[in-house]
Amino acid sequence: MSTECPLSPEVFTTKDFRSSLKPIWCPGCGDYGVVTAIYRALATIKRPPHEIAFISGIGCSSRIPGYTTAYGFNTVHGRALPIAQGIKMANPDLLVLVAGGDGDGFSIGGGHVPHAIRRNPDLTYIVMDNQIYGLTKGQLSPTSPRGKKTSSSVYGSMEDPVNPLLYVLAYGAGFVAQGVPADMEGLAKMIEEAIRYPGFAFVNVQSPCITYGDADTQLKTQRMRMRKLEAEGHDATNRLRAMELAQEYGRTLYTGVFYRNPNPPPTYESQIRERQQNLRGETMALEQLLSRKSTDDENLTAS
Repeated sequence: MSTECPLSPEVFTTKDFRSSLKPIWCPGCGDYGVVTAIYRALATIKRPPHEIAFISGIGCSSRIPGYTTAYGFNTVHGRALPIAQGIKMANPDLLVLVAGGDGDGFSIGGGHVPHAIRRNPDLTYIVMDNQIYGLTKGQLSPTSPRGKKTSSSVYGSMEDPVNPLLYVLAYGAGFVAQGVPADMEGLAKMIEEAIRYPGFAFVNVQSPCITYGDADTQLKTQRMRMRKLEAEGHDATNRLRAMELAQEYGRTLYTGVFYRNPNPPPTYESQIRERQQNLRGETMALEQLLSRKSTDDENLTAS
């Protein structure tokens, strides 16, 4: 099914996707901007809420499904992607989005990411990356920089961080982007592009934690630090150049689409539909199947 719903006469606004629940994030949290950008993107896509499913894991960012009017499923820690894949396979016509944090996606859930990418279901995975475990009081996360002092690394981290952008590019993701809530217009457009991409799409959002995050990651500094890839003249179809730019993660705050596969491969659910269609002609009628079983049973008894 198309990403859009051309048969619907309705014009959707952001209010149509905003639930009655009020977000309870800390004042100044970047996730407020992320959920607002999601509302804007969904209003542009023109699919009604009942045709959308939002799946999340555990963490501050994983509250997002409750703040939308779409179908929502708040799963256990790190398991949003396998649940989302199951939903998409069961009902391919649903628009399925996945939300989580850097800890949820690249620590306990890190093993699911490469397999989701290689299967290529038509999912949009939005990770709110704040380099810290915010919900559980500021422990070291997989994307925390080396040397960072937290409640679980009081003398400073001795580990190199996971690079989410390079990680998903290396595994072959067809759409990879990074945004910031400080650039609301750019983030909403980026999420819209990710949803429209026919296949697995990854959006890393540098969403600052106001309580435990570093000062240079906050919204007011993002505006000064961000460098838009479009303004840099980046060709989003150049995967090798995208990987070079991704290596600047943690040093240079690039925003925009790093890579968009110009020739998207078939999605997992489209291949399932094709396989089902091909096998339908080989399916035995019930009477034929029972007759064959009876014959097989007789042969087995005779032997």
